[in-house]
Amino acid sequence: MFPQLARFSDLGLLLLRLMVAAIFITSGWSHATKSRERSKDIGMSQGFTIFLGIAELAGGLGMAFGVLTQLAAIGLILIMLGAIQKKIFVWHTGFWGEKGSGWHYELMMIVMNLVILFTDGGRWVLMK
Repeated sequence: MFPQLARFSDLGLLLLRLMVAAIFITSGWSHATKSRERSKDIGMSQGFTIFLGIAELAGGLGMAFGVLTQLAAIGLILIMLGAIQKKIFVWHTGFWGEKGSGWHYELMMIVMNLVILFTDGGRWVLMK
């Protein structure tokens, strides 16, 4: 319907990458710097929580700067699959959950990362 908008695809992919980056950088920072509290919240060891934080930071920074975006997307997808597994099989949380804490958010992040994975983050990246 609006073929002229296709010329903005790379801008759209950049904005998508920056949104994903903002989410994972802030989450990773919280996991890495507040690992004691966060480990209790997610039911994991403090060491694993620090590892998770570093992985989220690395993936988020890769997205933000367009460095190895496909690898970053795969890593972030794996993290979200782990979160979904925990919510469904351990916490028995439904899709919407209570107070918006369901696994719909993680699924949305997976789809966003799949778009980045399939497109390699667009043309505006530093390193493929």
